[in-house]
Amino acid sequence: MIDIRLVREEPELVKAALARKGVDAAEVDRAALLDARRREAARRRDEMRGAVNAISKDVGAARSSGDQGRASELAAQSRRLGDEAHAADAEASAVQSELRDVMLRIPNLPADDAPCGASEADNVVLRVEGYDPEAYGPHQRVPHWEVGAALGILDLERGAKISGSMFVMYRGAGALLVRALCQLALDHNADAFEEIRPPTLVRTDTLIATGQLPKFADDAYHLERDDLWAIPTAEVPLTSLARDELLDEEDLPVRLMAHTSCFRREAGSAGRDTRGLLRVHEFDKVEILAYTTPDQAEEVHADLLARAEAVLSRLELSYRVVDICTGDLGQPHARTFDIEVYAPGCDQWLEVSSVSWFSDYQARRANIRYRPARGKGTAVVHTVNGSALAVPRVWAALVESNRRPDGSVVVPKVLREYMRGLEVITAADLTSHP
Repeated sequence: MIDIRLVREEPELVKAALARKGVDAAEVDRAALLDARRREAARRRDEMRGAVNAISKDVGAARSSGDQGRASELAAQSRRLGDEAHAADAEASAVQSELRDVMLRIPNLPADDAPCGASEADNVVLRVEGYDPEAYGPHQRVPHWEVGAALGILDLERGAKISGSMFVMYRGAGALLVRALCQLALDHNADAFEEIRPPTLVRTDTLIATGQLPKFADDAYHLERDDLWAIPTAEVPLTSLARDELLDEEDLPVRLMAHTSCFRREAGSAGRDTRGLLRVHEFDKVEILAYTTPDQAEEVHADLLARAEAVLSRLELSYRVVDICTGDLGQPHARTFDIEVYAPGCDQWLEVSSVSWFSDYQARRANIRYRPARGKGTAVVHTVNGSALAVPRVWAALVESNRRPDGSVVVPKVLREYMRGLEVITAADLTSHP
């Protein structure tokens, strides 16, 4: 969440920043009003508590002097003030709870250098790498769901039979390709990132910390019996790894990575293209994330973007980098660069990574702070993360781009060591399939 002091001291600045995201700033006024009520209730509570403490001393003095009547009168006054202090404390707590709910719903402020715009149509393509629209032959203009079915490496029908629509099943070399892609991403970032294998199910507070809740509850899978949520991305558990902890500045940045399954209902995908692997409910992804100081954030953000691009370059895929405009930024995002690969069979640019800086928005929700090397007190860390590699769309683009005229698919050289030496994926022996 944003700092309440900004709402209190610079409300017009906050409203102007949110307007760049196309957000109605009415909640800012509501938050300011609730903050004033909370502070006033807390002031009255503290004032009455101070009066009670002072009267308590007078009660003792009256009793010591033998003035029992005066002592009884003062004691009755102390009880009345104590009751009022208790009521003021309850009011402060109730208003604080309401204020937190409002603050959780106010989006992060966009970075000053994020391009202005109203929607994804205003996003800025920064660069395109390796793309030549004339270089693709007819054999590469076949969508991956047809390629995968012909080779026996993608079984959409049985995936849906087992789990429902938008759940997929990889088979044989297709399943091997999933693991190979993830291992490549992990190995590529192992020089600087600690590998974590976090739980796949997390508590409500863990989703709140990254901003998925309360806004995106409809897109998440909730196990009501245990009040646990299936993670939509490893960003969720990795962000909360240091929740409610105090770090030392000398240990920052902290760099983490994780390969997990991810689960999304895609509740907002009605009417959008859900064929093949374009939108699925469960997928594998390698996430890279860092805790930083404010001064480190820009450099680390650039590094994460470069790392995500490097993996796609090693896979020899065409891609482009898109600077997300303010109107298309997500709730917790301050600045985001999307990476999109070109899939010739679908003839689409497919988003495969969002590399984002969240300023202190997530860490404030998660209460992750650090002790500055100089000065006193503590400060809130900044968080930066991105997809090192998200499997489904990379898998799709790779299979389409590397398809040969005979229908087989060439395995990129960088993946062969993870594919048991397999260089070309040919039609599987379908007689072994049920």
